Amino acid sequence: MYGDFAYVYDLLTKDVSYPKWADYIESLFLKYCESKPRLILDLACGTGSITIEMAKRGYDMIGIDISPDMLSCAMDKSSQLQLPVLWVCQDMRSFELFGTADAIICCLDGLNYIKDSADMAKVFALVSNYLNPGGLFIFDMSTPYKLEKNLGNNLFYEIRDDIAYLWKNKYSKKDRILTLDLTFFIREDGGLYRRIEERQEQKAWEIDDVLPILEKSGLKPLDVF
Repeated sequence: MYGDFAYVYDLLTKDVSYPKWADYIESLFLKYCESKPRLILDLACGTGSITIEMAKRGYDMIGIDISPDMLSCAMDKSSQLQLPVLWVCQDMRSFELFGTADAIICCLDGLNYIKDSADMAKVFALVSNYLNPGGLFIFDMSTPYKLEKNLGNNLFYEIRDDIAYLWKNKYSKKDRILTLDLTFFIREDGGLYRRIEERQEQKAWEIDDVLPILEKSGLKPLDVF
């Protein structure tokens, strides 16, 4: 997952306002944390855009992702900004830390890539284990409505001077899995285009499916937005 695609990911998410995401996360810190977190773990951090934005604000950041290519992009970006982020290549279903964190975040539908309850339980149990007492776990998930109605069985495309892509989706109601087939054409020196293909799968989780797993792991749900 996320091989060559990692190097075009940031081009395709330029419309995402990471500063606004960070503002929202900090507003939840103010609402639910007794004291401001210092050390934050970012699960499924991708190319590290949110991780880096939080590091700019003075937080000690750890970014974990399963993709070496994603982390290579993240490391390049943090090095250019001289930000001391710790990047770790691990699967969030089996990650290990040397200590605990004050807060753990997982943003931009990272948990939708977890496709069965047993694996989701592993993630939540590890979060519970590595979260300091009183610490906050913040995560988002794409809704079943979004995956089925907005993305499912649709074709999206965009043509730019530097890149063009086709994004074809297929949604299975039986197992609530969205399959994403992506094809990219990236302009290189000399005017030729390089073709990249990527297939991903996401699970449509209902809130009522997620909350019992969360509670069983020892985490107390505070709110759902």
